[in-house]
Amino acid sequence: MASDAWAALANPFVEGAYASVKGQVRTYVLHAQLLRHLPEPPASVLDVGGGAAHQSLPLARLGYDVTVLDPSLAMLAKAEQRLNDEPDDVRRRVRLIEAPGEQAEAATGGQQFSAVLCHGVLMYLERPEPLVSALCRCTEPGGVVSVMALNARTLAVRPALDRRWADALAAFDAAGEVGVLGVGTRGDTVGGLSLLLRQGGVDPEDWYGVWLFSDWLDLPSDGTDVAAVAAVEFEASVRDPYRQLSRVFHLIGRARPLAAGSKA
Repeated sequence: MASDAWAALANPFVEGAYASVKGQVRTYVLHAQLLRHLPEPPASVLDVGGGAAHQSLPLARLGYDVTVLDPSLAMLAKAEQRLNDEPDDVRRRVRLIEAPGEQAEAATGGQQFSAVLCHGVLMYLERPEPLVSALCRCTEPGGVVSVMALNARTLAVRPALDRRWADALAAFDAAGEVGVLGVGTRGDTVGGLSLLLRQGGVDPEDWYGVWLFSDWLDLPSDGTDVAAVAAVEFEASVRDPYRQLSRVFHLIGRARPLAAGSKA
């Protein structure tokens, strides 16, 4: 296996997935949801598996102090390229670190952050427990943990809309699927990840959908009003039953404060 397993996927992710209507909607909707929970800048943010900094760069522009941690040098190179187009003050607020998410605590020198993000990473792991535990350890008391994961409850929708009926029937009891980039992915549930957060000392605060309509539609970049699509997706993300049907979900937790008399 290549030392950088994501090198071949860096361009498809950055120039393809993130540049698509669906990718732009993801960034907008997650950003709007995050701002409901994050402390004011210049609070510190750790983006675990942050890749090309699509989610953390908008936060740096707002004044947050951002650390992007990713195991892929190719993805971090994409982040560096994007940072080169930013003003000096934004670039100074972003730090890039190469390391697996499970080693985030050691890679950041034991620093605890006001917010720890992990978006679209758990789906590529065989088990979520080690990474979720690391996220919790990197969060300061009262800090925010933000996780975006594949919704295991809606895996039958895509094959059904593709009229692959046998695949759709099997997907009702499946644990994962092959994603649009041809990589195997694993689904999670809000309840399952909430339990893991609690075990790490983080109490779930709220959860949202991310994609509903735009995930099932092939929307061309040219001629699509992305802002209008994003506005509809955001409304769907905060309402039942729509959020329950979303392709992926966004779970927010808050680390428990220190008990009276305890030391940090």
